Amino acid sequence: MDYDVELRFQKVKTELEKKFGEGMDVQAILFLIGVNELGMGYKEFSKQEKTDVLHIAICTLLEPYGYYKFDKHDNEGWPHFNLVQELPPLNDREQQHLIKEAMISYFEENDYFNVEEASN
Repeated sequence: MDYDVELRFQKVKTELEKKFGEGMDVQAILFLIGVNELGMGYKEFSKQEKTDVLHIAICTLLEPYGYYKFDKHDNEGWPHFNLVQELPPLNDREQQHLIKEAMISYFEENDYFNVEEASN
């Protein structure tokens, strides 16, 4: 794992833990991003909806990399994406690196906080 990406990710995690409590991991952050992108606020999600929320987060994070493209919102307000190109074969470490890098970009580009200025 690239040391810089891991340091910056830890800053993202620290900032999120200040707002949402201890114990944030990649899965929890993906869920937060998915709920944010869904735009419906907090609600009880079924098991399938939780999976769909994680899918929304993955698509949102990988859209700037050219892997997905937003298509539309359905009648219930859920966003849908089209696969533009398959991800190359990645091992677990490479997947984690890509997702963490994409998360850092997501929080910076949406002006939630500046990772470089975030305190530990």
